[in-house]
Amino acid sequence: MLLWIRLVKQMADAEGITEALKANDQMEWVGRMYSCRDHASETVYHQVIYT
Repeated sequence: MLLWIRLVKQMADAEGITEALKANDQMEWVGRMYSCRDHASETVYHQVIYT
């Protein structure tokens, strides 16, 4: 779980997803965060299942 949280935060930082974006365009922020979340989940699942 900690790996997943760390990956989501790292991906959000790399994509430039900020609190300012959240304040200005919530739907854009949600969509981009969901993308990071899904990508992090796939990465963790791949490491747990296939490694």
